[in-house]
Amino acid sequence: MKRITIVLLAAILFSPTSLLAQTRKRSTTKPRSSAGSGSLSAEARTAGATRVADQIKVLTRFIYLLGGVAKGLEAVDEAARRHEASPSVLQQAEQNKTTVRTSIQNVRDGLDKLESDFRMTPELQPYYIKLAGVAQGAATAEQQAASNQFDQAGRSLIGVVNRLTDVLLAMR
Repeated sequence: MKRITIVLLAAILFSPTSLLAQTRKRSTTKPRSSAGSGSLSAEARTAGATRVADQIKVLTRFIYLLGGVAKGLEAVDEAARRHEASPSVLQQAEQNKTTVRTSIQNVRDGLDKLESDFRMTPELQPYYIKLAGVAQGAATAEQQAASNQFDQAGRSLIGVVNRLTDVLLAMR
């Protein structure tokens, strides 16, 4: 059961990178008039909102899986303290910890890119104020995971999801 959870976690963890690699659609036509420019603004806002929604979906799945993995890692650490864990279990736990840390780093990288895109896209700049700092929340989670505080890292990521939700609400 633990291996299935870890495999699922790894699959979800590496998907944020591919989801975030998508770029916004670029138009080759020039804005025609103020009415045409309004539709471009609406398109950019919709594309930005879609990216924020995608991040929320990815993060909530990740946090859900992280909860189970974190409990398993805590159990292994406790068994190790009592000298009841086999070397192979300890080695697998270290690999799982590395996978979680790498995944959180990938999440942070994706959030950095999202922040940058909002900052650099004129139509999305009004929403950047609410978005600014989400990557820092993921960086905090990354530091917590580096200190083997996986439950706390998950809680920090919940804060990131809350901020992303606030951005999405502002964009509607």
